[in-house]
Amino acid sequence: MEFNEKLQKLRISQNMTQEELAEKLYVSRTAISKWESGRGYPSIDSLKSIAKFFNMTIDELICSEEMVSLAEVDIKEANKKY
Repeated sequence: MEFNEKLQKLRISQNMTQEELAEKLYVSRTAISKWESGRGYPSIDSLKSIAKFFNMTIDELICSEEMVSLAEVDIKEANKKY
């Protein structure tokens, strides 16, 4: 799941509108809309705020399962060499 999909899912799971989330994060509703549609990406400060609000790490927020799976394969391959 990409960041934009994850953000939207998290917001909806909290029964929040884009406007409500924007107020909590001190950003505009337009910013939330851009992030959720994939037309924009939050700054590192905004990522920190989003992660804190949803009680998760930035890694959990931005890493897709595909990236994690690829990293696990790379680690397994590296371990085989040693």
